[in-house]
Amino acid sequence: MSATDATDATDAPMNPATPARTGPNEEDRAPMTFTVRVFIYLVGVHFIAAFLFFLFYVAGAK
Repeated sequence: MSATDATDATDAPMNPATPARTGPNEEDRAPMTFTVRVFIYLVGVHFIAAFLFFLFYVAGAK
């Protein structure tokens, strides 16, 4: 029995119709512009929160 006979004996197709998924698909991820916008909003909200904290800190110091 040769190596080619051993591979022919399997019932698995050589080229499956649908490839196996190995990772996240393009359709599963958010668009890059949305990701950047969320990052900017998060940074902006933290900056505003830090500014308000600073205002309360300065106003409370006597």
